[in-house]
Order: sequence, then structure tokens, then C-alpha cells
Amino acid sequence: MQSPADEAQAKRKRGLGWVIAPLIVFGALVAVFAFALQGGDPSRLPSALIGKPAPATEFPALEGLLADEKPVSGFASKDLATGQPVIVNFWASWCIPCAEEQPLLLDLQRRSGVALYGVNYKDDPVAARRFLGRYGNPFTAVGTDAKGRGAIEWGVYGMPETFVLNGKGEIVFKHVGPISQASIASKLMPAIERARSAAQPAGN
Repeated sequence: MQSPADEAQAKRKRGLGWVIAPLIVFGALVAVFAFALQGGDPSRLPSALIGKPAPATEFPALEGLLADEKPVSGFASKDLATGQPVIVNFWASWCIPCAEEQPLLLDLQRRSGVALYGVNYKDDPVAARRFLGRYGNPFTAVGTDAKGRGAIEWGVYGMPETFVLNGKGEIVFKHVGPISQASIASKLMPAIERARSAAQPAGN
């Protein structure tokens, strides 16, 4: 029979176990994500949205942004079901990898011919407009996510992230981190072509 002191010690150990176990699980998850972001391929981070419609979100227009002297519109998820593949890119002017990525987005738009939709994340409108003026604007529409709620709905881990959607507005591919010439050739273009082929009627 255990003494009161032994019973108290056993209870303390059991209580400590309930505290440590969640910390171990959390630590393991952090390690997986850290490896994917730093040591592995960040685009392999899991996304529960693949094969599903884009989350119901609205991104208001970036204040003061013009193209050909006309205001550039924002967009909503319903605008992404165009019948053709589209790309959605989350970016910010304070994001250094976004600046490095921007010329590649311009190249991707030229090579693929698909419409790009930009989401400006938690940014200052003046800084965002200056960014697009300096690095180029490949976007058909530029929405804003001032509080970051839209990014949460889309399962965004950090800036930048790029999504390929099919003609039905369903997410078919996600790339975490800045794109590169290699990822354009090996991942994004094939994903776009698969989405484009799926949109074509049989026999075409």
C-alpha cells in the first residue's frame, strides 16, 4: 500500500504528463513545418483546401491603385470561377521574398496567359502602390486583406504564397514561399496545364 507521500508524488507525475504530452506534440509539428520551410520543399506543406472551392472571401480594392488611368478592382472568391485557370498570389510590400518573386510573377503571367489575382496582406496602401510601381504589376485585380482574416481562411502560412485554381474556382495547387524559375517549370506550369486540360470538353 502506497504511503500518502508516494500517492502525492504519483499524482504530480501524472499531472506533469498531461502538461508535457501536448508540448511534445506541438514541438513535433513545429519541427515538421520548420523542415518543410527551411530544409525541404515548402510547397509540400499540407493544405486541406486542395480540390475544394476557394474559401468564401472578399478582398476590397487597393486604395488609389490605377492601371491605364483607371482604378484597379478588388475581387471576391466568386470572381475566380472564370471557366479558365487563374492564379491567386498573397504578397506584401514589407516582404523581401515578395520583391524577389515579383519579376517571376510577371514572367509566369506572360508564359501561362492566365489571369493573376493579388492579395495585399496587412500592408500600407501607399507602400503597396509603391511596390507595384517599382517591381511591376502582373495582376488583373488587386485585393487587400488588411486584418489577415482572408489569409487565415485560405490557410496561408506566410508571405508570399501562390495558388492555382481551375475553371470552377477550386484550388488545385498551392506553392508556399517565393516561386522560382525551377518551380514555374516543374510545378506551376504543369498545374496550370492540367487545370486547363480539365476545363476543355472531351474530344477537343
